[in-house]
Amino acid sequence: MSDELRHWLDQIGLAQHAEIFAANDIDLDVLPELSDEDLKELGLSLGHRRRLQRALAEQTNETVTASASEPPRRDAERRQLTVLFCDLVGSTELSRRFDPEDLRELIRRYQDVVSGAVIRHGGYVANFLGDGIIAYFGWPHADEDNATQAVRAGLDAVIAVRELSLQAHAGIASGAVVVGDLDAAGRRQSGAVVGETPNLAARLEALAGPDQVVIDGLTRQLIGAAFALEELGPQNLKGFAEPVDAWRVVGERAVESRFEVRGGRLTPFVGRDQEMALLLERFERATTGEGQAVLLAGEAGIGKSRLVQILHERLLTASSPPTRIRMQCAPFHAASALHPVIRHLRHAAGFLDEDGPEKRLDKLEALIRQGVDNVRESAALLAPLLSLPDDRYGVLLDLTPEQRNERLMRALADQLLGLAARNTVFYLLEDAHWIDAATRDLIERLLAHIAGSRILVLITHRPEFQPDWTRHPHVTALTLNRLSRTQAAEVARAAGGSGLSEEIVEIIGERAGGVPLFIEELTKSALEDGKISGQSYIPESLQASLLARLDRLGGEARELAQLAAVIGREFDTQLLCAITEKKTRRLASLWTDWSVQRSSFRPARCDTALTYSAMH
Repeated sequence: MSDELRHWLDQIGLAQHAEIFAANDIDLDVLPELSDEDLKELGLSLGHRRRLQRALAEQTNETVTASASEPPRRDAERRQLTVLFCDLVGSTELSRRFDPEDLRELIRRYQDVVSGAVIRHGGYVANFLGDGIIAYFGWPHADEDNATQAVRAGLDAVIAVRELSLQAHAGIASGAVVVGDLDAAGRRQSGAVVGETPNLAARLEALAGPDQVVIDGLTRQLIGAAFALEELGPQNLKGFAEPVDAWRVVGERAVESRFEVRGGRLTPFVGRDQEMALLLERFERATTGEGQAVLLAGEAGIGKSRLVQILHERLLTASSPPTRIRMQCAPFHAASALHPVIRHLRHAAGFLDEDGPEKRLDKLEALIRQGVDNVRESAALLAPLLSLPDDRYGVLLDLTPEQRNERLMRALADQLLGLAARNTVFYLLEDAHWIDAATRDLIERLLAHIAGSRILVLITHRPEFQPDWTRHPHVTALTLNRLSRTQAAEVARAAGGSGLSEEIVEIIGERAGGVPLFIEELTKSALEDGKISGQSYIPESLQASLLARLDRLGGEARELAQLAAVIGREFDTQLLCAITEKKTRRLASLWTDWSVQRSSFRPARCDTALTYSAMH
C-alpha cells in the first residue's frame, strides 16, 4: 500500500484500517470501487464505512490523492453515454419541516450516499443541481457495461437514501452526446454535455415513483437480461415529439455469467470444430482420473462464452454428466477478495432474499456436505465469507488472519476434490483477466492438485492476461482466432441476414473483422434500421466495448488509433509518420502499445475503422 493512501486514511480518521487494506492489496486506484459489502467483509463498522464513503464522494470522482492539483483539461468528444439523474422526493415538504441548517446537513448526507453509489459502480458525478444529482457512466473512461453499472448505482442509491429515512427516485437514459470540459465566464465546467440524453434522464426521473428507477429503451437494450423490469409503455414526455418507451427496474436478476446477461436469440454455432474436439478430449482424460486444465484465450466478442456453452450442452448429454461449478470474474470486483467464489456459493446454496441467517447457514451446510464430511469446520470458515455469523460452530476463534486464510483455501480445495471423488467435475472460471488476487491464489492451488482427480478446469480470458499456469504439464493453452470470410458470411446468414444482399453481407464481414459478436450485432442493425452501408456505422450495443478499448490505450497511442482510423483500414507507415510528425522508431513503440491492448495487430493492415467509427 502506498504512503499516499496511508496519509489519506490518517486525514479522515481511519488510519487503523491501513493494514487491513494493505493485507488485501487495496490501493488508491481500487479503493473507490469497493462496495459497502466489500468494506463490511474487511471488518469496517457501519460508521467507518459511511465515513470512508463520504470522504470518497467528496473527491468528486477524481482518484484519491493527498494533493489538490487541478486535473488536466478534457477536450470535448462525441461518445455514447449513460446518464443517471437522481432527485429527492418531497424536497419542498422537507424545506418546510427542517431548519435551513439542519436541511443543509440532510442534503449533504443524501449527496454523500448517492455519490458513493455512483463512484462504487464506476460512474462520474457531473453536477449537483439543488437536491438533484447527475452522473455519467462512460466518461471520462468507458467500460463495457456502463449501462448495467448505472442501473446498479441507481438501485443502490435509492436504497442508501431510504436508510436515511428519505426517499429518492432516478431516471437513466443512454445515447450519443458531446462531452468534455467547457471554459466559460472565467471558470471551467467539468464534463459539460450537449445532447438530449441528460434531458431524457431527467424526464424519466420525474416519471419514477418514490424508491423507483426508470430507464429508456436504449438502456433496456444495453443491460440485456441483467435486471427484472416492468414495462411502462410509451410515455409522452415534455420536450420530446414522439412517445418514449420506458421501463421500471424491479431488481437485479441472479445470473451466473455475463454471457447469460446478453440474452436474446442465439445463432447456430459456426466453426470451432478443432477447438471443441480438443476440449472434449481433455474432458475424456479427466473422466479417467487424469485431471486437466485449459486456458481459453480470445479477444472480446470472439466467442469464448459461446464455445463454453456448447461444450456444457454436449457434456450434459454424456452418459454420466459432470458436476458443473461456474464462477464469473467481474471488472468492478477485481479488488474484492474471492468475489467469484462468494457469488458461486450463494448461487449454488440457493440463497433467497427472504432467507434469514439461520436458514442460509442450513443451506450452506447442505452444500458443503456434498463434498466433504467435516461440515462444521468448513462452514465455520465459509460463513464469514458470506457475511453470515459463525457463532453456531464455536471453532477456529483463536486463528490468526493468516491461519484462517490458509485453512479457508484448503477447505475450498478439499470441497472441489471431494466433489470429484463422487463425480467428474467441470470447473469453469470466466473472464480471468478480471480475477482478484485471492481467487488467483486459489486457482494456482487447485491447478497444483488436480492432476490425479476427475476434474476439468476451463479458464477463459483475454490475451492481455498471461499467467504462468502452463508450467503444469496438465494445463493446455488454447487461443480462439477470428473467423474466415466464409465463416463470417455464414454467421451473418445465421443471424437472420439471409434476406440481405451479397454486398451488405460483404460489408458486414469487412467491418466485423471476423469477430462473431460484431458480425451478429451489425447484421441485427442492418435488419432493424438499414444503417449498414458503405459508410462507417457501429451499433449502440458495441460502442461501449469499443470505446473502452480506445480509452485503455490512453495518451499518444489513443490519438494514433484515431488518426489511423481516419486514414482507413490500410495505409502506408510513411503516410502516418508524415501526418503525426513522429519518427518511425517512436511510431513503432506506439504500435506496440496499441497491439498489446487490441490483442490482434497486423502492421500491413490495421483494423481501425470499426473501432474509431464508434467515436463519430
